[in-house]
Amino acid sequence: MANRISGAALFLSCLGFLLLIHSCSGQIDGQIADLGGSVRRHQRHPLRFRSECRLENLHVLEPSRRIEAEAGYTELWDENEEALTCAGSAFTRHVIRRNGLFLPSYSNSAELMYVVQGRGLYGVTMPGCPETYQSDESQFRGRQGTSEREGIKRFFGDRHQKVREIREGDIVAQIPGTAFWIHNKGQSDLVLISVIYTSNEQNQLDQNIRKFFLAGNPQEGSQGGRRHRTRGSQQETKYGNVFQGFDDELLQETFDVESDLARKVKGEDDRRGHIVEVREELQIVHPMIEEGEGWEEREREREREMERGSSRRRGSSSQRQNGAEETLCTMRLRENIDNPERADHYNPRAGRITTLNSFSLPILSFLQLSAEKGVLYKDAVVAPSYYMNSHALIYVLRGNARVQIAGDNGQSVFDGKLQENQVLVVPQNFVVIKKAGSEGFEWVAFRTSDNAMKNNLAGRLSVIRGLLEDVLVNSYGISRDDARKLKYNREELTVFSPSSRSARGLRRDDAAN
Repeated sequence: MANRISGAALFLSCLGFLLLIHSCSGQIDGQIADLGGSVRRHQRHPLRFRSECRLENLHVLEPSRRIEAEAGYTELWDENEEALTCAGSAFTRHVIRRNGLFLPSYSNSAELMYVVQGRGLYGVTMPGCPETYQSDESQFRGRQGTSEREGIKRFFGDRHQKVREIREGDIVAQIPGTAFWIHNKGQSDLVLISVIYTSNEQNQLDQNIRKFFLAGNPQEGSQGGRRHRTRGSQQETKYGNVFQGFDDELLQETFDVESDLARKVKGEDDRRGHIVEVREELQIVHPMIEEGEGWEEREREREREMERGSSRRRGSSSQRQNGAEETLCTMRLRENIDNPERADHYNPRAGRITTLNSFSLPILSFLQLSAEKGVLYKDAVVAPSYYMNSHALIYVLRGNARVQIAGDNGQSVFDGKLQENQVLVVPQNFVVIKKAGSEGFEWVAFRTSDNAMKNNLAGRLSVIRGLLEDVLVNSYGISRDDARKLKYNREELTVFSPSSRSARGLRRDDAAN
C-alpha cells in the first residue's frame, strides 16, 4: 500500500505542478503566454528540430495497413511518411462494431481521439485515484466470488473508476501510460480517429509507437500477421499482451490465483484480436439509471464546474497545497466540438470553425495537443493562414475541398483535392488555403501545441490588414487604391463566403458544361 501511495504521489505531483503553472499563465496576456510557453517547450525538446523535415512535395495520406479483429478493425497510416515523421505523429482509425470492446491498453505517447460516429463508453484508470464508483450486491445479483481463506462463497458488487460516455463530435484525451478501454454500446459502428504524438515530452523512449495491451492476443486476426514498423525500418514482430512476458508461476503468485486463471490472463490461445465482442451487457455502475433523461449533459456540466472550482481555489489560496488528487482524478478528458453553438468563427453564408485548446480543456497542456473542427458550405473558403507554433494534421470527415499549401521559398508544395478519410499534414508556418467543393467540406485538425496560434493573411484582423498602406504600395508596386482593395475588400474574419468573381466563374463553367 505504501509503495502504491508513494508512486501515485510522485505522478500526481508532477502533473499537478504542470497544471498549476498553466493555470497561473492563463492570467497573463494570452498571446504572450502562448508564445513564451512554446519557446520554453522547444528549448526543452531538441527532438522537435529534426532533419527529416523534407517538405518540398506534400501529398495526401491514406491508410496503409488494416488490422482485423473479432468485433472491428484498426486502420493505420504509414508512420514512416516524411510529413508524419516531421510532425512527430502517427494516425490511426478504429472501427468498433456493435457490442465491441477495444481491449485495455496504454501507450508511450500522448493520444487525442475524435469520435466520428456512434456512441460508447470510455474507461480510463488513473494511477493512485480512488475507485469512486461502487455498487451493492443487489445490482449484480447472481455474480458470486469465492474466498478460499474463508472457505465460503459470497456475493459481491463492483468498484471501479469513473466510466465516461462518449458520442459523435467528442474529443477524448489519453494521457501517456494510463490504461484505457472503449466499448460500443450503440446500434451502429463506433468510429474514432486518433493522432498519437510521439514527440510529447512524457515519451522517454524513441519515436516509435508502442502499444502495451493488458489483455488478449492482439496480433491474432490481422491480415498476414502484424508488422512492427520502426522509423526508417520494417520488421516482423510477434505481438501479445504484456503478461505473456512473465512465467505462469510468477503471475499466479502475483495475483494470488489458480494456474488456469494465470494462463487465461496471458491470453496466448486467444484468437479474437484487439477488439472483442461482449457476449453479455457490461455491468457498469453508472448515474444514467439514477438520473434519467438529460443526465449526460448535466454530468458534463458538473465536470466543468468542478474543474473551474479547483482552478479558483488554486488561484485564491496563498497556502501551499497539493491539490493534485482532485485535479487529476476529476480532470475532464473529453469535450464536444460538434455543437454549432460553440463555434469560435461563424459565417452564416460560409460555415464555422470550433477550436479546442488547453484553456477550454486543461488536460491538453499535458498532452501538448489541441484540435479544430471545421464545416464549410459549398464553395466557401478558409482564409490563407499559417500556424505559428505547431503543425496541423487534417482529417476529412465529409465532402471534399481543393487545398493549396505554399512553403518558405514561395513554391507550391501541395495543390490537390482532399476527400473523406484522407489525411494531410500542414507544416508549421506553411500557408494553407482551403476551398470547399460542391458537397461542402467538413474536417477535424489536430495541432501539435496545446495552444496553437494561427495567423491569417487575408480578411479582417489579418497581417495584410494590419500593414501600412504605403508598405503595401512599395512592397507590391501597386497604386494606393489597389492597396486599399487588398486591405479592405474582405471584411469577413476567417471563413469567407464565395466571392462574386467566384460565382460568375461557376456560372460560366456550368454554361460550358
